[in-house]
Amino acid sequence: MTVSSSLDWLTRGTSDLFPHQPDSQDPRENLTQLLQTTDRPLRIKLGIDPTGSDIHLGHSIPFRKLRSFQDAGHVAVVIIGDFTARIGDPTGKSEVRKQLTSEEVRANAENYLAQLRPILDFNTPNRLEIRYNSEWLGKLDLSQILELLSTMTVGQMLAKEGFSERYDQENPIFLHEFLYPLMQGYDSVAVEADVELGGTDQKFNIAVGRDLQKYFGKKPQFGLLLPILIGTDGSQKMSKSLNNYVGLRESALSMYSKLEKTPDALLKDYYELLTNLPLDATPSNPREAQKQLAIEVVAQFHGTEEALKAQKTAQEIVLQGNTAAAASVPEFSLAAVTFPLKLFYLLSATGLCKSSGEGRRQIQGGAVRIDSEKITDVDKSFETAKALAGKVLQVGKNKFIRFVA
Repeated sequence: MTVSSSLDWLTRGTSDLFPHQPDSQDPRENLTQLLQTTDRPLRIKLGIDPTGSDIHLGHSIPFRKLRSFQDAGHVAVVIIGDFTARIGDPTGKSEVRKQLTSEEVRANAENYLAQLRPILDFNTPNRLEIRYNSEWLGKLDLSQILELLSTMTVGQMLAKEGFSERYDQENPIFLHEFLYPLMQGYDSVAVEADVELGGTDQKFNIAVGRDLQKYFGKKPQFGLLLPILIGTDGSQKMSKSLNNYVGLRESALSMYSKLEKTPDALLKDYYELLTNLPLDATPSNPREAQKQLAIEVVAQFHGTEEALKAQKTAQEIVLQGNTAAAASVPEFSLAAVTFPLKLFYLLSATGLCKSSGEGRRQIQGGAVRIDSEKITDVDKSFETAKALAGKVLQVGKNKFIRFVA
């Protein structure tokens, strides 16, 4: 593969690359030139602030791009923002974010990394660095913090989207929030990033990283921006709060059921951003394209066998006459019950059975399934919510519930 074609693959589905001077011979302005002239693998940075515990397909996009760079022989540098997460990225926020404890951040980080294993290459030597930014940010003294603050004016900071809106609306902006872009940018200095990945909402922060690298005498990084994924509703960005998401921890059946209903207008973007399939080889029939997309994405996280099994189960639901259930399985929050608990009690709590006694009888009669697996043990119990999150509970032919954390 030539460098040019390699760059085409690495920039597939991206929204912006900066700086980008395709006619320049200067490797500081032209990523193709850098790839052609470098005598070492590039260091590709992606920072995450583990302010939550779950990742959905929208979050997976920059990690998929990071994997592309790994496969091309470069080093993925994943920055776990255990220090910056205690502030929280103010981008797109209309008010100050709640500050997390270091224990909360560490627990979230472990959950994030577990969910990323199907995406990133954790096994090939020298292809992945996982760094915690408390390693360097926690050691900065007041004089170094003052030096960081001196690199940016208040006017420049207020030009950042979110800050400007809050200022105009007279919503409070706290001084520690101004530190976030500078600390995130300093990460690029600390790890000597050549390229930083991020969503389109991260351009300001990535540009700050470039400026700080120049200030500290480092080579400035390239910024590679990726689009924000529209959710399954076809209108708003994918978000757990909007219930238009596909979580990486969901069961194969749950993921398949959502993705096979991807709106036609989103199919091209989903294929481009969530798969490695050639875009000119996708089915022209939208329904077949939906099915292929669902199989492809589910297989990434559960394997091809489970993806095909999920497709078969979803088709059986339709054949049984419950088209509505196949399109949108109702959800039940596991926070509503206390663990450990018996399955027959859960059947009553979800409303799929009128009582625990009926739940017992349905189990004994072989009418209860979890992700299409028949359960016949009347005393079946679950110790934690984790064992059920994302799975589909079925009673008979027409009653379904999808568990959410």
